[in-house]
Amino acid sequence: MENFIYALELMGIGMGTVFVVLILVIELGKLLILIVNKFAPTEEKTQTIATATVPANIAQAISQAVNVITGGKGKVEKIEKK
Repeated sequence: MENFIYALELMGIGMGTVFVVLILVIELGKLLILIVNKFAPTEEKTQTIATATVPANIAQAISQAVNVITGGKGKVEKIEKK
């Protein structure tokens, strides 16, 4: 019975250690994301999306749809027919 209690204690310590390390990794990851988003320069590109293969009104409709779906964060850089 003494070995069983020792095994349970060891298992509890091991699981607790893993839990603490995983929480630490998650929180450090969140911190890294915040730091990168704050200090990394944003890339601004303006390109014309209308090409000879896609009519301008369709290109504008696609661009507006992407803008609505992504909340203004997404940008259409190239439209290709396949």
